[in-house]
Amino acid sequence: MRKVYLDHYATTPLLPAVRDAMLPFLGESFGNPMSLHNWGDAPRDAMDKAREQVGALIGTDASEEIIFTSCGTESNNFAIKGLATALQSKGKHIVISAIEHFSVMNAARSLEKMGFQLSLVPVDKNGVVNPEDVRQNLREDTILVSIMHANGEVGTIQPIKEISAITREKGILLHTDAIASCGNIPVNVKDLGVDALSLAGNQFYGPKGGAALWVKKGVRIIPLLDGGIQEGGRRAGSEDVASIVGLGQAAEIAAVDVVNRMNKLIPMRDSLIKGLTEKISHVVLTGHPQNRLPGHASFCVEFIEGESMLMMLNSVGIAVSSGSSCTSRALKISHVLMAMGYTHEIAQGSLVFTLGIDNSIDDMQYVVEEMSPIVVRLRQMSPVYDKFLKANKGGQ
Repeated sequence: MRKVYLDHYATTPLLPAVRDAMLPFLGESFGNPMSLHNWGDAPRDAMDKAREQVGALIGTDASEEIIFTSCGTESNNFAIKGLATALQSKGKHIVISAIEHFSVMNAARSLEKMGFQLSLVPVDKNGVVNPEDVRQNLREDTILVSIMHANGEVGTIQPIKEISAITREKGILLHTDAIASCGNIPVNVKDLGVDALSLAGNQFYGPKGGAALWVKKGVRIIPLLDGGIQEGGRRAGSEDVASIVGLGQAAEIAAVDVVNRMNKLIPMRDSLIKGLTEKISHVVLTGHPQNRLPGHASFCVEFIEGESMLMMLNSVGIAVSSGSSCTSRALKISHVLMAMGYTHEIAQGSLVFTLGIDNSIDDMQYVVEEMSPIVVRLRQMSPVYDKFLKANKGGQ
């Protein structure tokens, strides 16, 4: 049976060059980088190199601004909680979009329990944040805005540069969750104008466990973890050197290959979108039709549930998602789609295809061929579809 992996937002496979770079730090170079003896030298030097590699990927040569973390969720939590608590003497109002990842959304909700106030900025039907809506939600006591660079569920890329012009004018910090975008499209912190940015290596062929938070020099942040003085005193705990090295290697490769990756992914993405929307009736493309991640195609298939399609696609060797990997097992309707105005009935039929550099046009054709009979079969079992057909006198 053919195998087609189209769930790269959940995680990407490790590049061989990344694995090779990591292996010494799982073996002979096992020392702790905080150690003063010789065993700490190679790990410490490797971490310094990785910091430079990650900085280069996002357009900064100030490697001390890179703080290594264990995952994107930690980076986002660190940004929201660490930046907000550092500024609470100036105010306690935070602004985020209604479609943020739960690692931002729930971190902000936790701060509400500590006396902070939260405002949610709406999005349009394509999942786009209007910068003027951000402006309208700012107050005298607003200390932090967090708007994601791109949404992993619907692929929409946000106008961060325009939003940062507003926050800079008001003297308010701006964090962006660039986990879905970093390594997949060009990302430059200076061009975006942000003050903090989250990224994760497993989104661009690096290891799970290797991630980072970039914090602009001069911006104060309160550590989440109490302990030692690792990461310049900002993130305590013995570093996962192998994962950090892998993150750095993946970042270096992505910095060189990102445009070529985009040029390969976009035609495949567009082929998949065209094939599914033309061959299957009542399929809605979610997210912005053009301004979206190059390897991202997301849909709502009416009258059936996303989980049913996911399992049947899996039975023919196709791996996809039905929303965020952090919520797909919860079997809940996506808060992203609900914020975009989709009804509960349509949103429950969501499917997310995230492509990778090992995919091909033939893979897209295979998906379209296999998807069509699956939808027909599931709709035949759907009382909702049967009701629709009767109401429309046999319409498709």
